[in-house]
Amino acid sequence: MRGSFLAALVASAVSLVLAGAQAKTTVAAPTAPVTFAAAGRDAAATLTDVFYARNGLWRACTAVDCPTGNRDWGYDSLTYALALRFRATRAPRLLGMLRELAASAPTYLPPCGSPSSCPSWSDVPEWDAIALAQEYLATGAPEALTKAEAAYMFVEQSAAYALGSCPRIRYQLPGGGANNLKTLETDGNAIKAALLLYRATKRPAYLASAREHYNAVRTYFLDPAVPLYSVYVFDDGRTCAPVPHRFFASVNGDMIWAGIELFHDTGKGRYLEEAVATAKAVERNLSDGRGIFVDLQAENDVVEPLVEAMAALAREKRGAFARRWILLNAAAALSARSGDGSFGRFFDGPPPPASTVTAWQVNGGIALEIAAAALQPRGTVSTTHAWAAAELVPRDIVGTSGAIQFHGSGIALLGTLGEKCCEPGHARVLVDGNETFDQTGIWQNKSSSGRAIDRAVLFAWRWPKAGTHRISFEPGAENAKEGGDFLHIQGYLVLG
Repeated sequence: MRGSFLAALVASAVSLVLAGAQAKTTVAAPTAPVTFAAAGRDAAATLTDVFYARNGLWRACTAVDCPTGNRDWGYDSLTYALALRFRATRAPRLLGMLRELAASAPTYLPPCGSPSSCPSWSDVPEWDAIALAQEYLATGAPEALTKAEAAYMFVEQSAAYALGSCPRIRYQLPGGGANNLKTLETDGNAIKAALLLYRATKRPAYLASAREHYNAVRTYFLDPAVPLYSVYVFDDGRTCAPVPHRFFASVNGDMIWAGIELFHDTGKGRYLEEAVATAKAVERNLSDGRGIFVDLQAENDVVEPLVEAMAALAREKRGAFARRWILLNAAAALSARSGDGSFGRFFDGPPPPASTVTAWQVNGGIALEIAAAALQPRGTVSTTHAWAAAELVPRDIVGTSGAIQFHGSGIALLGTLGEKCCEPGHARVLVDGNETFDQTGIWQNKSSSGRAIDRAVLFAWRWPKAGTHRISFEPGAENAKEGGDFLHIQGYLVLG
């Protein structure tokens, strides 16, 4: 088994070398400079021609047997990217797709009267409400607005979630379920959904709800030392305890976007100040040695909301740094594409395995190129595949006692994502003795697609120039969401 996997790793490394040649058939030439406008068109084509399955459905991944759907965060993140592209181009084809997505979207029943009668996690309707609200704002279809409001009210008026010792924030599972988890994916998305519905209807109740939830989120999810939001709070009915330094791109993007929108809706400058502070903390703390964003959240997070928020901030007077963040990350991500144009999770890492790229992985890179094309269409960027000449080192590291010492300017750790499917098990990562600021590290067992992904990039990090570096690991702190300690690296790539 180990030998066959290492052979596959070698084949994967060879495919990385060939990725540039493969890309010539589907995306801009890999060795010549291209404009961001061209990169945006290529990314939009990947969205519409690779991941859209027609009739209002998205493909969950690129494998031939992947399911299709139009509900919850993986599929919805692709809808968000599509709406982002439509706002920039007003292309009739995209408008038609948004209408199809609105028609196929779920219709939510009246809110639950009790936890025992509730069939849904609380964050799912909120993801859907955002998608539907964006579809309504693009198409004007009354059905989309009706569904968006129903999805939002399913949680807002439910008696199943706003419980526990801090009922101002809501459980993910009805009544808290087995893990008593409150995730900012519920309330962060609720704020964005309410503000989009306020934009669509101008009903003051939506704005009031957004402001109320925004204040509650800052009370319970905001880190005490840095203006970033941790995504998890556990509420056992007696105390509310946040899990420190779990800085999802999605929820921090939600809060940045909400601050900008609340500033425009209310005229109160503190909202914009708070949005800028969080965005600068993302730029400063959640990047590798070259300043490129690092997504450590396996497939439990989606990056499109952060890109969307940074793009919105880039248009504000104080948003020059956000514009720089978009362009810098978009340029880097062009090296992280597979042959069909699908992007990997790590914008500064190698292309993902071409056989299985998921909606959870691809949405961030697609959104980056779309946003960069809108901000600076004539800007040019080299598309040289930086990882094509990387050296493969086949090595098994099982558990957190191992370490990797190497000389180079980048490293990508490879293994099976979702190896012990489908959630518990992660490890902390230290880069040259310093733990990553987002302390998720490598959450190897989380696979939202429900399948194990071989030869996946588990972690990637780059520096401006070559040097001697050390990557080491520590056990993950066990909790009811992430599980306990798990790590199985089966090889790594070193960039010279």
